[in-house]
Amino acid sequence: MMDWTDRHCRYLHRLLSRHARLYTEMVTAPALVRGRALHLLDHSPQEHPVALQLGGSDPAELAKAARLGAQAGYAEINLNCGCPSDRVQSGTFGAVLMRAPDLVAECCAAMIAAQPREVTVKCRIGVDEQEPEEVLPEFIARISAAGVRRVQIHARKAWLQGLSPKDNREIPPLDYDLVQRMKGLFPDLHISINGGIDTLKAAEAHLASGLDGVMVGRAAYHQPADILCAADRRIFGAPGPDSTPEGAVRAMLPYIEAHLGAGGRLNQVTRHMLGLFAGRPGARGWRRMLSEGAGRPGAGPELVEAALAQVVRAAA
Repeated sequence: MMDWTDRHCRYLHRLLSRHARLYTEMVTAPALVRGRALHLLDHSPQEHPVALQLGGSDPAELAKAARLGAQAGYAEINLNCGCPSDRVQSGTFGAVLMRAPDLVAECCAAMIAAQPREVTVKCRIGVDEQEPEEVLPEFIARISAAGVRRVQIHARKAWLQGLSPKDNREIPPLDYDLVQRMKGLFPDLHISINGGIDTLKAAEAHLASGLDGVMVGRAAYHQPADILCAADRRIFGAPGPDSTPEGAVRAMLPYIEAHLGAGGRLNQVTRHMLGLFAGRPGARGWRRMLSEGAGRPGAGPELVEAALAQVVRAAA
């Protein structure tokens, strides 16, 4: 979710669900430790519970980055072993780490020892010509021995050569049954499933099958209201009423005012709001007004209010 789940996106999503755990876009350990790009850790207290996702493959460097994340207040430190992009591979982290379970275990142990937050791992079921039935249990066993108690599994292989990152999210077949079997092999671990889950009903089915969690990426971004507005009630058992996209838009207005007052631009926030009314009357007009107007000089919250007003009229 690089370039997607930034702090503006997470603030919006927290307005839709009080209980869902949010994850940052992947932040590289070298950027934090060598580059001192500590602004990448910026977030609002209102986002919590929120996890910091790190990319890297050097145990000492990841330990320092994890410590910085804990000091910044993140509730969880997540190591990405699933991203297949070329720039991630060139840094020897992401999905390529599925080939190096001993190194991943060493990284996790160092991160756990360096700070008090829980360290978790997001992985694929394998890469390239690996046999997932063989490599995934071994990978989980190694990181579990290092102290990891939570694993999020994207139920697809990653092909490091020949497929784009987009294709890697869609073309390799999903193997939900394999993830289910991992829960049987490692009953004491908290295992979440990821990949191709695009409705709240599908998430409920995975939880009913015995898995401990469901991670939703693209669907939660492109149609956030469909995934998040009823999640507190249906997934977490919280009392209603459910949140609404209209309510979230109104609650975003003070946030937008503050962002603009600090020198930010409207489209930095509203680009994450385009899918709020997906599939509903007025959705096209909402997207058009924000897409065309938010980048113009002087654009402000009045544009968002006008776009919301046309949605309300379309639904009437």
